[in-house]
Amino acid sequence: MTADIIDPTAGLRSAGGIVPADAPRPADLTGLRVGLLGNTKRNADRILDAIGVRLAATTELAELIPRTKTQFAMPLPEDLVEELIRECDVVVIGVGDCGSCSASAVADSIALEAVGIPTAVICTDAFVQPSSAMAALKGAPDFPYLLTPHPIANLTAEEIDARAADLAAQVQSRLVGEPALAGNGPGAR
Repeated sequence: MTADIIDPTAGLRSAGGIVPADAPRPADLTGLRVGLLGNTKRNADRILDAIGVRLAATTELAELIPRTKTQFAMPLPEDLVEELIRECDVVVIGVGDCGSCSASAVADSIALEAVGIPTAVICTDAFVQPSSAMAALKGAPDFPYLLTPHPIANLTAEEIDARAADLAAQVQSRLVGEPALAGNGPGAR
């Protein structure tokens, strides 16, 4: 007996079977609009907000733009994709802390990269397998995503700040295309 993998993100496939590639990276984040795309999972927005605060403390950003994907396991709706393209220069996506939301976050990141938006996607370390499986399914088996320890739902405010401190430099590195830091997920560069 074999099992098929069902792709919950079929709506955002790459056009024409083209292998996905990273969007061009800015030299730095100075003056850029940074989208923070949460997925309604408990503490995801708090971690993204804390990362945004850390990025803003080290770089003169134009703006932090929080957005929410309301159906965490489904593809990004086209209107939200268009909004992110219009309003953001780079996007941080997270936090994938279950199998379906991790896979979907990776697929969303690949889709945004395909339309020219540099992304950094964060998943918890318990869900490497579905995250990597989705990257492979989308034609980008070495797609880099960032890992953070699982779980995130039960973190205290102090733990969220510590997690953001651990992730902020990795997020910035991914967004501007610098060499990956230790602790990045499979395929990270």
